[in-house]
Amino acid sequence: MRRREFVTLVGGAAMVWPFSARAQQSDRMRRIGFLIGVADDANSRAMYEAFRQGLQQLGWIDGRNVRIDARFGAGDPVGIRKYAAELVAFSPDVILVTGAVATQVLLQETRTVPIVFTIVPDPVGSGFVNSLSHPGGNASGFMQFEYSLSGKWLELLKQVAPNVTRAAILWDPTIPAGIGQYAVIQSVAPSLGVDVIPISVSNTSETERAIAAFASQPNGGLIVTASALAVTHRELINSLAAKHKLPAVANNRVFVTSGVLISYGVDFVDQHLRAAAYVDRILKGEKPADLPVQAPTKYELVINLKTAKALGLIVPPTLLAQADAVIE
Repeated sequence: MRRREFVTLVGGAAMVWPFSARAQQSDRMRRIGFLIGVADDANSRAMYEAFRQGLQQLGWIDGRNVRIDARFGAGDPVGIRKYAAELVAFSPDVILVTGAVATQVLLQETRTVPIVFTIVPDPVGSGFVNSLSHPGGNASGFMQFEYSLSGKWLELLKQVAPNVTRAAILWDPTIPAGIGQYAVIQSVAPSLGVDVIPISVSNTSETERAIAAFASQPNGGLIVTASALAVTHRELINSLAAKHKLPAVANNRVFVTSGVLISYGVDFVDQHLRAAAYVDRILKGEKPADLPVQAPTKYELVINLKTAKALGLIVPPTLLAQADAVIE
């Protein structure tokens, strides 16, 4: 059963901006760059469509008074740099970018083209903005989460798998967000009676070996922290969790739809819907430096009951009642 369908979410949420708040029509075709994830990924497509619908509600029609040039970086640093340079060369009015890695690359390419970012865990710590309230540069946008959310993943793991006493934390230690998330999880672990072990996701063969070694001991579970690398390698992570029968909690529903047990995190579609309002304001003359970075407003809990059954786990009814979507 599903508490909330993804397509319904995109369509329904698009109504948050009334038709009366339409953009002023311009004789000049405005140009928007969009650097996002994977072209054939359903989640990336849903985010893209949510952004387009948000623009439409504000009077910006793709192909009529605005042109959207979308490029899909797929988490590949070489591809991201290539597409970032390509989008900047178009001299767009604004670029929408998804994720911290792509945002960093874009800011290395330009300090003049306005940038709106989404799904960025730590824009201040990453050096993208001077402060959340006064960004001060050519970029602003939407945070992925507060670091305190990371502790919730470990709490969920214990809630659904009480016997877990060891947790492997899959992280990217090369980015500030990876360090921040791991620090929070490590700080709450003693109160939950869990030992945490960091495993980097930067090298797939090493990740495989580390998870296999971790799974050789009982009472283990996985936590997948937020990073572009984790999303890129999610099929491998999902298959390893299934192979070693490890209950896993991730930060994004794309992991759960592929087999991970639970996800809890920001609704990415909602962020791209909201991003349309910032792009609209920039197209009307406002500057990113004056637009405060927005915190998330919508989170979602997704549970895979098929995976729970395969692991021999019973999801508490109270947790099921809180779920936004349940996969059976």
